[in-house]
Amino acid sequence: MNKKVEDIKVEQITEDQLKDLQGHIGKINQAQLNLGQLESQKHNLLHGISAMQKELNTMQLELEKEYGNVSINIKDGTITDVPDEANKKD
Repeated sequence: MNKKVEDIKVEQITEDQLKDLQGHIGKINQAQLNLGQLESQKHNLLHGISAMQKELNTMQLELEKEYGNVSINIKDGTITDVPDEANKKD
């Protein structure tokens, strides 16, 4: 027994139910959008950290060329010679 399109009764949820349902869907969509934006910021920050580490490595090499193999206190800039034992690898 096939029903014709005209014979199918169409029902709808109430207006309040529809608004509530749309509200839940909207909140989920907004949360997913926010999460995507955070992931994009995270991605950019990770690349930025990588670039900063490369810059630090370059600066360390320049300082080593100028001052030799020393330890530099990053709080006050004082330089301390590194003992020869620390330079040796067994």
